[in-house]
Amino acid sequence: MTKDKVSNSRKWVSPPPFKEFVSCLCALAIWLVITVLFVGFRPEHVVLAVLIAALFFITDSTRRLIVGLLPFVIFGISYDWMNIVPNYTVNTVDVEGLYNTEKQIFGISTAAGILTPNEFFALNNCRVMDFMAGIFYLCWVPLPIFYGLWLYFSGKKNAYVRFALVFLLVNLIGFTFYYIHPAAPPWYVAKHGFEAVPGTPGDVAGLGAFDSMTGLGIFDALYARNANVFAAMPSLHSAYTLVALIYAFIARSSKLWKFILAVVTLGIWFTAVYTSHHYILDVAGGIGCTVAGVLLFEGLLMRIPAFKKFVSRYATYIS
Repeated sequence: MTKDKVSNSRKWVSPPPFKEFVSCLCALAIWLVITVLFVGFRPEHVVLAVLIAALFFITDSTRRLIVGLLPFVIFGISYDWMNIVPNYTVNTVDVEGLYNTEKQIFGISTAAGILTPNEFFALNNCRVMDFMAGIFYLCWVPLPIFYGLWLYFSGKKNAYVRFALVFLLVNLIGFTFYYIHPAAPPWYVAKHGFEAVPGTPGDVAGLGAFDSMTGLGIFDALYARNANVFAAMPSLHSAYTLVALIYAFIARSSKLWKFILAVVTLGIWFTAVYTSHHYILDVAGGIGCTVAGVLLFEGLLMRIPAFKKFVSRYATYIS
C-alpha cells in the first residue's frame, strides 16, 4: 500500500475527537437509563443505541450522517418519552366537544341525520380507497425522511439542516398542544363513546381494511403499541409531508419531488379523515403547526445571528 493510500485510509477511519466521543457515549447512556426507568425496556432501544454508536465511530462519513440525522432521532426519543407523563394526566381529555364542533362545522346531512365526515365515510367506503389509504399512511414518516436523505446526499446540506430542524420543531409544537389539549380521535367516539378512559389501547380503525386486504398486519402492529390514544389534535400525520413539500420549494427540488410530495400530502389529509383517525379539525391543526413551525424558524430564528451561525456550522460539520 502506498503512502498516499495509507494516509487516505487513516483519514477515512479516523476516530472522533475525544470530547465528541465522550459526549456521544454519555448521551446514549442517559437516554437508555431514563427510557428503561420511566418508559420500559424494549429490545429496539438497545438496537438503536448500538446503531447510533456504530455510525458515530466507524468512519467520518457515517459520523457526519448520524449527526445529520439527530433531529429525527430526537423526534423519536421525544415521542417515546411522552409516555413518562401521559397528556391525559395533565389536562382533561376533549372527547365530546371536538366531536360536536366537527359535526357543527363539517356535518353531512343524510337520511340517518347529520354525520361527521368520519361517520359518513365509515358508511360509504370502497376497496380502492381502503388500499390507497394504507399506501398514503405508510408514507407519513418514511417519505419525509427519504426526502431529507435525498437533500443530504445531493449535497444540499444547508437546505437539509433547515428542513430537519423544522421537522423537529413542528413535532415539538404538536407535542406541546397534546398536553395543552388532549383529544380523542373519531374512532374512539365510535367505539367507546364520550367517556375518556386512560390506558385505552390504540386501534387501526379504518386502516384495518388495508391489513385485511393485504394480510400484512402492518397497522395492527403499529397501533397496538400506541400507549396514548388521546393525541389526535393536532394531526402530525398531516404535517410531516407538508413540511417536506414546503422545503421542496425552498430548496428548488425537482418537479417530480414536488408532485410526489403534494399528492401524498393530500392523500394523507384525506386518509386521516376517511379512516376515522382524525377529524378535519385535527388535520387543520396539523397544517397550522407546520405553518407556525416554518414561519417561526425561517422568519424569526434564522434572523438571530447566533442561531443562523449554528445552522451554518451544523451544515458545515455534516458536509
